[in-house]
Formats: sequence, C-alpha cells, structure tokens
Amino acid sequence: MKSINTIRFSGRDVLPLIEGGKGVSVSTGISAGHWAAAGGIGTISAVNADSYDQEGNLIAQVYHGRTRRDKQEELIRYAIDGGIAQARIAHEIAGGRGRIHANFMWEMGAAEQVITGILEGAPGLIQGLTCGAGMPYRLSEIAARFGVHYYPIVSSARAFNALWRRSYSRTAELLGGVVYEDPWRAGGHNGLSNTEDPLKPEQPYHRVVELRKVMNRYGLDHVPIIMAGGVWHLEEWSDWLDNPDIGLIAFQFGTRPLLTQESPIPLAWKKRLMTLKKGDVFLNRFSPTGFYSSAVNNSFLQELRERSERQVAYRRSEEDEFNVSHHVGVRRRQVFLRGEDQQRVLQWEQAGFSEALRTPDETLIFVTPEQARQILKDQASCMGCLSQCRFSNWSQKGPTYTTGQPADPRSFCIQKTLQEISHVGEVDEAEGERIVDHNLIFGGTSAWRFREDPFYANGYVPTVKELVDRIMIGK
Repeated sequence: MKSINTIRFSGRDVLPLIEGGKGVSVSTGISAGHWAAAGGIGTISAVNADSYDQEGNLIAQVYHGRTRRDKQEELIRYAIDGGIAQARIAHEIAGGRGRIHANFMWEMGAAEQVITGILEGAPGLIQGLTCGAGMPYRLSEIAARFGVHYYPIVSSARAFNALWRRSYSRTAELLGGVVYEDPWRAGGHNGLSNTEDPLKPEQPYHRVVELRKVMNRYGLDHVPIIMAGGVWHLEEWSDWLDNPDIGLIAFQFGTRPLLTQESPIPLAWKKRLMTLKKGDVFLNRFSPTGFYSSAVNNSFLQELRERSERQVAYRRSEEDEFNVSHHVGVRRRQVFLRGEDQQRVLQWEQAGFSEALRTPDETLIFVTPEQARQILKDQASCMGCLSQCRFSNWSQKGPTYTTGQPADPRSFCIQKTLQEISHVGEVDEAEGERIVDHNLIFGGTSAWRFREDPFYANGYVPTVKELVDRIMIGK
C-alpha cells in the first residue's frame, strides 16, 4: 500500500486519521485524548457531554424546570460544563500531541450558545470545530471569533457550494478541511437529500471528485477532504492516495473507535458490536430530527417499525370513503375510517393495541395502553435537546416554542435513549443486554466487520494506540 503521510490540520502536521465525533457521552475526552496522543485528531462530542463534581463523580443530568424553555436552559448549562470538562481531559491525555477537535450538531438545541460557552470556558484546548446535521452557515463566524479552524460536514458538492457562497468564502483562511460524510454508509444522522434514494447507495469516489472540483474552483486545492463513512482498511482506499482527482485526503473513523479499551460505551454494547452481521445496521427515518440515520436493528427499532405498521388514515367527521364510524381509546373518541381499514383496527385492538395516537399526517397509530402512557410522558418531559423536535413538537423559536405541528408518536425522545444507553452503570450481564437491545444504537453500516476482522478475533478489544497502529498498516 502507498505510504500514509502527515497532513497539516489546525496548525500542526498530524496523521490523516480522525476520530469521528459521537454524542451523547460516547466521544469523550478520554477517547479523544488517546487518539490525539497516537498522532491523529481526537474528537470530543459537544452534544450533552458528561460533567463531574469536585470529587470526580458524574453529575446526573436531572431537569427541574417547569417549562420546556426552563429545561432547555438547564440542558445548555449541562452541555457547556460537560464540553469544558471533556476538553480538559482530552488536553491532559494528549500531552501536546495530535489535535483536539469538538463535534456538534447544528440542529441540536442552542448549538451556537453551547459551542461558544465551551470555547470560552476551555480557551486554547480545542483546535478545530466539526459540525453537521444541518447547514451550519454560521460555523465559520464562531471559528473566526475564537481563532480556531472549522470543518463542515457535507454529503454532496452542492451542499458545500451553498455553504461557501453564503458564508465560508469570507473566512477561507480558517477552513481546515471538508468532511465528506457518505449518506448511505456513515453512522448516526445522515445527509440524504430528497432527490437521493436511500435504497440505492452511490459510490463515494465520484461524489468526492465532484466535491474536489467545486473546492478547486474556489482555490481550495490545499484544503483536505476527510472521507467519513464505510472506512475500515486503508488498503481498500489506496487508489484515493496521491490521486490528483481527489487531492489531499484524510480518513475519519466513527465506528471502529467504539470497540477500544478507552471507549466509554458499556460492555454489553461492545459485545453486541462483535455479533453484528451484514445488514444489521440500516438507514431509517424515525429520528425526531427528521434526518435519516443509521442504527443497529434491535428491539428498539423494531418496535418503532411496528408502530408505523399499525397505522391507518382517519377523519374526524364523515368524508368520502371515510364513512365507517369507530370509537377509539379509553374515552371512546369517534373517528371515521375506510371500511377496509376497520377490520385491521379491530384485530390490533383485540391484540392489546387499544390506544390510538394521532400523527401530524391525519393517521392514527395503535399501541398498548402502557406504550401510550410512556410516549405521552416522554413528550411532556421534553428538555429541548434539538432546535426543533418532531416527536414532542418543541421548537426553540418563540413566541409559541412549538413547530406548529402535532407531536409525532411514530418517533422517540432521542435524549432519553442516548443517555440511557451510554450510562448503563453497574448492572448484571442480562440487564446490560436488555438495556442495549431496547435503546438506540447508532453505527456505521460497516459495523458487521468487527465480527469478521481477524484483528478482533476471540473477542480482542484493542487500545486506541493499537487501533491507530493497525489502521496505519492498511489492514
């Protein structure tokens, strides 16, 4: 394989290997610090990171506010304190080696306020900002204010072109790199557009070549592209190295760092990664962000699929083919269904799915009374972790602080499930497996390779340093 040379990132020559940022509390100061110490770029997640008291004990993120706006203010404080704590940990472990970047979602709640608060509270400890999950037009303005480099995450040349023309052209000197995140292969939230087929993945090579053409047109041939999504062995990408059509290229690893000794995810999660088969991670659109996302097909996602499958259109008054009266729920509310749908509804109700919840699309989904209570409780407990949430109908924009749409019970509280799975704590093996199976597990579509890669034979879990060394040999 061709040699892997250092590239200048955020003011220093480092290995072109980047740890992908993963919130909530997954890409921590420990994992980022060790990645940087190995010579690459470690990434802390600025999405609701953990903070600690003076004795080093984890501070539980408990919300006491009466309104969603009050709760979001508490969340912002937790997020800023946590980001500062993780930056300090990463800086200490890195010991001046590599680079430390912070990753955040543009569509997370109060994104600009959170990242600004972290940078103010941890001056000089973060050298780069990585941001996606939306169109972060003001990312460059924040970077310029603090004199750090910025790294937008895009999934197409078209997206970068829009960002450049509207904003980034005014702060070109701090553009440290452009992350191309493959919308079919990367873990977490993905940038599929409405014109792209989620079932027909395109090859990244041609899309990255198009991105490079756009960048070169703006005189950015010296700015690296960071390939993210589906990267495992570098020898599989050897034709990208020293390729004039690709230009300067680096590689981001989001899934592989999950299975290291320094990774904070619970043991049950790590064990689950070692059992995955091809196809066990797939794109879905259940996220309250409205974005597609890649996650492990477990009981959590299966239950969400089943919710949507138990769904019929309805009307509140008789209309055209909606001419069959039906009474739903404990309050026996009258709705009108199509004749062919009523038989399915009766079967669902007889099976115990007797509660009907309205969606924004003039449909009803049918769930058990217990599921209905939990869904409504989770919606009421919304703490504004997103700028807007389709599950709870929260929006951080006044004066109503709602999206203007009804809450969507086909989605879920993403803050609740990510906090639960990343803070399993001291439980027995069976309970750990249950928690992992019944919560959201983000992952890239190549996660099945843990099971087949001889590097992980017999359940071997490497250190971050061992993983980086392994990646550097290409296989």
